[in-house]
Amino acid sequence: MDIPEIRFAKSGDVHIAYQVVGDGPVDLVFICDWIWNLELQWENPLCVRFLEGLSSFSRLLLFDKRGSGLSDRTVDLDLFTLEVRIDDVRAVMEAAASEQAVLFGHGEDGASLAAVFAAANPDKTRALILYGTRAKSLKAPDYAWGYEPSATDVWTSERESFWGTDAYARRWLRELAPSVANDDRTVRWYSRLLRQSASPGTEEAYSRWMAGADLRGMLSAIHVPTLVLHRTGDRDIPIGGGRDVAERIADARFVELPGEDSFPWAGDQEPLLAEIASFVTGARITRETDRVLATVLFTDIVGSTEKAAELGDARWKALLAAHDERAKAEIDRFRGRYVNSTGDGLLATFDGPARAVRCAQAIGETVKPLGIEIRAGCHTGELELEGNEVRGIAVHIGARVGSVAGPGEILVSSTVRDLVAGSGLVFEDAGEHELKGVPDRWRLYRLAI
Repeated sequence: MDIPEIRFAKSGDVHIAYQVVGDGPVDLVFICDWIWNLELQWENPLCVRFLEGLSSFSRLLLFDKRGSGLSDRTVDLDLFTLEVRIDDVRAVMEAAASEQAVLFGHGEDGASLAAVFAAANPDKTRALILYGTRAKSLKAPDYAWGYEPSATDVWTSERESFWGTDAYARRWLRELAPSVANDDRTVRWYSRLLRQSASPGTEEAYSRWMAGADLRGMLSAIHVPTLVLHRTGDRDIPIGGGRDVAERIADARFVELPGEDSFPWAGDQEPLLAEIASFVTGARITRETDRVLATVLFTDIVGSTEKAAELGDARWKALLAAHDERAKAEIDRFRGRYVNSTGDGLLATFDGPARAVRCAQAIGETVKPLGIEIRAGCHTGELELEGNEVRGIAVHIGARVGSVAGPGEILVSSTVRDLVAGSGLVFEDAGEHELKGVPDRWRLYRLAI
């Protein structure tokens, strides 16, 4: 997609990169936790969907914090004070001609900045939203919310050796966004975002600041409408942290949301966006489900149960990882969209049926050296797209077509066969079949290889 224009605001001697997205009636300043990158966030479909959700009812202001992302990196890391960084927020608002805005802070760092800004600048703050945060490090002795040092504490101490690697990114995602931690493309994107957002030294400075921050004494000074949101299973900050913050702010509304993800763009975004929209505008948003004509491809490893028993858990897991890596590379090559793993296979969608069939061929060839064989099924129909999910009867039909295929076979519905006429693909009649859970009998066709 086109990346929204990136501009720069001057805060003292530091240039702060920022973006303005949307033209809604209310300005909304989103302050993310930790480090980020304005440009790379638009390469992740989940981030895009979340930001588009926010900008659908607001004029959204985004910025990279000093020392990170596209903002000036050559700053004194010992001057990561709240006062200086609040000046950065004010500079972005002034550059974007925003006289008053809703401040939306995520995590310890983003929420801290938003909260202190709201307390110090009530005239510039229309309302305050805090998500997934706490007032003081849970390691403080006077807190007892069942907190135990997470695996990220160990990795933080080893940042100089592992910073920006896929292994480091996956470990952080398991804590901060477990719903996407096993998606290799998300892991690679996140490791690149870390590398291009900050150095290990900058990350250490942020972590040092967050570890020492204590907002308990100032939260009572907030006198603007406040919404505190927290997912019940947040692995990074237990929900007690958010509940404690809400209790310290007069008349704050506390809302518990389902899920384990700390990152707001991961997991089920819709309840989070609905609460924010209702708070900002007074009306809950409802997302229209996107409906498109597309081709679904299901693949399955032949004899997976027997193969897993033969290899043992460790070797089978390694084989599946190799299969997934090769299959996803082919899906990318044929301009498809990987949706999810089906255990010993996968689901992908394509905007053209011929590409889906040829991708199935390519996947079959690329996994042969691994000593495995696949079966595949394709069907073209109307799909419902919601976030990273695909739904609709076409998905069920595609799955059933794939389940009928024999070892090494690629079966397609008559819809696919008709749409690829003239493509050079040749099919053989595979007869009529009853597809479990799907009305009527369906004539299927086998790709002639």
